[in-house]
Amino acid sequence: MLKFIESVLREYIWIWAFVLNLLILVCVFSMYIFVKYEKKKWNQFNDYLGDVTKTVNSVRYGDLSKKIKQFDIPDSEHLTESINRMIETLHDREAMVDEYQNELLKQNHILEAAINSLSDGLVITDYEGKILRATDMIAKWFNIDGKNLIGRHLREYLDVPNKRPIAAWKDNEVILLNDKASNFTASTVNLNLEDKKPRYIVILKNITDQKELESLKDDFVATLTHDLKVPIIAETNMLELFLNENFGAISEKQKLALQNMQASNKDLLELVQTVLETYKIGKITLYKESIMLNGFLKEISDEMEPIAAKTGNTINLIQERDIRIFADKLQMKRVVKNLIQNALSYGKPKTPIEITTGEIPKFIIVKVKDHGAGISKSDLDKIFNKYYSAAKKFRKIGTGLGLYLAFQIVKAHGGELTVDSVEGEYTEFCIKIPV
Repeated sequence: MLKFIESVLREYIWIWAFVLNLLILVCVFSMYIFVKYEKKKWNQFNDYLGDVTKTVNSVRYGDLSKKIKQFDIPDSEHLTESINRMIETLHDREAMVDEYQNELLKQNHILEAAINSLSDGLVITDYEGKILRATDMIAKWFNIDGKNLIGRHLREYLDVPNKRPIAAWKDNEVILLNDKASNFTASTVNLNLEDKKPRYIVILKNITDQKELESLKDDFVATLTHDLKVPIIAETNMLELFLNENFGAISEKQKLALQNMQASNKDLLELVQTVLETYKIGKITLYKESIMLNGFLKEISDEMEPIAAKTGNTINLIQERDIRIFADKLQMKRVVKNLIQNALSYGKPKTPIEITTGEIPKFIIVKVKDHGAGISKSDLDKIFNKYYSAAKKFRKIGTGLGLYLAFQIVKAHGGELTVDSVEGEYTEFCIKIPV
């Protein structure tokens, strides 16, 4: 019995040993399968991370053609899709930026070509006058390659009279150090940028041809007016001889006709003189002297009274205390006579022409007022322009030079000539002479 039990136990032990071994083998195999599966997953995850890193680095260095591949990893789809979508968005934005850059580059080329085609030269400088940029025209005038201009000081190439600072240049005549025979002007414009650092645009103009043309024009006008004055003066002298009856007695009708011709000759001579003075005004030399204003205006009034009498006008002097002025008597006489003549031409007949004197701080004033057609608001701003004349509106003859000349003479004295007018009522010119 014991042997039987012993054999049975041995049989069971062997079975249990077999089962145990089998279980161990199954566990080992299962562990092997699990480890292999996990290793595969880990390798996939490593591959995924490697692909993400590689793609991100590619994007970092500007390659937007890369995308992350799809991996069989749980919850990786959303990350992959987000990164790929971000890359696509960056690609679209890059395309837009490239398009904008190309358009800006195109516009910049057009602007640069337009600026370089200007007859004027442009230079951009810093506050010290160092050149930051320059157009092709500047490089040509300075006779130097444009790249070599950068960082050089503008005064290495320009000589500016009075050594005025760059910021204060306004149509100042300058001399090119490598071309002293030509004439140039320079003007400065402030360049306002976001960094608030002072920079300037210097506009350089070649006025050599203009200067030559002005010189020729002045010579022509001077010659022309001189040649016109000679026969007019000769005719005036001859009329004077006839009126003095040097060639025999003349009737009253002949005398009246000769006097009218003499008056017309005088007007014509004044017109020629006005044209000549207009072209000389920029170079006129003033011969100032001490003048008592009341006597000076009385003298002019007496000269103009016969002319005023023809239209029934009177010249009324409204003077305060006798004031002493320091001015060029001949030139100021031309100004006042011109204003009175203007008042007679456009004022109503048989009305007074009022000449008033007075004083304001720093100035002595003379006003000439007529009661007549007046000047429209649109014409007030143009009244002192060269060749501007309202004469045609009133079917009169006028050059448009008289008021321009008067304005320039007063300005040369350091004064002002202004006008106030109400259409249909009055016009008043005011001469301001500095004390």
